Amino acid sequence: MTARIGITTSYDGDEQRLRLAYVQAVERAGGVPLIVPMIEEDPAVQSLVETIDGLIVPGGPAITEGLVGTLPDDIDPTEPLRLRTDRRMLEACRTAGKPVLGICYGMQLINAMAGGTIYADVEHQQEAAGSHSQKRSGSSHPVHIDEDTHLHRVLGCTEVEVNTRHLQAIATLGGGLRVAARAPDGVIEAIENNDGRVMGLQFHPERMGATMDPLFHHLVRQAEHASVSEAPYSI
Repeated sequence: MTARIGITTSYDGDEQRLRLAYVQAVERAGGVPLIVPMIEEDPAVQSLVETIDGLIVPGGPAITEGLVGTLPDDIDPTEPLRLRTDRRMLEACRTAGKPVLGICYGMQLINAMAGGTIYADVEHQQEAAGSHSQKRSGSSHPVHIDEDTHLHRVLGCTEVEVNTRHLQAIATLGGGLRVAARAPDGVIEAIENNDGRVMGLQFHPERMGATMDPLFHHLVRQAEHASVSEAPYSI
């Protein structure tokens, strides 16, 4: 079986946009990347989710659900049409038991939908947090991966150097989720559910080449078995 991985997109000026790196990462992992259109009708969402075997929700603008504090001037809220599409796709995948990978904004949206909260500006709200944004002179940094996690089993290490491209970060976890990795300053860098069908990463693995290819391989392998499980997961 070749897993079909849906990838949602950004939305700007009536145009959908997606970095090629996401598509290439799925293809290297042996999956078939499918670009998810902006759709709002539930029957269309259901038909699309029946077509795919897994989902990636990539990076994007600011999350406003479950927000702690006020958005800073250097980040915009997510376009409502994109947010509605992403929410519908994530919920439909959860109900169908299909695995998802949330990246940056995607991780924060998964957490917010599970009832968690998000710092509007983590470096000014979380004690001892440094800059995690390249726009504010943030640089790459290590993350520590908890050993008893799916992320550790996938990457096979307890520490890895990652990029940093976010102003927001998780404040409190949503139900059914656990922390898989943190930055040295305590900022949450990865989350997952109990069976590994849901993973969220604060960094951008699609920009890190072979180092992070195992994450996309994991998603594709999980997606290949999605039709077997077909059981909703808890988040």
